[in-house]
Amino acid sequence: MWLRKLFALVTLAQLVVTDRVRRLRESGDRGSETTEKVMWIALLVTLVLTVYGIFRSKILGKINGISL
Repeated sequence: MWLRKLFALVTLAQLVVTDRVRRLRESGDRGSETTEKVMWIALLVTLVLTVYGIFRSKILGKINGISL
């Protein structure tokens, strides 16, 4: 009796996993929008850090050039 229940649970788990894998394979472009957004954010962060580095050195140069 318990062996049949165990076999039924294993079969059910296999069917659920198989169905989820099939759904993931059928949705081929899933996640591409997220990847694109992450790449744009990384590009913008790099650009901001570059601009910050340029202006920081210029501002610090001006501040250090001031004599009181």
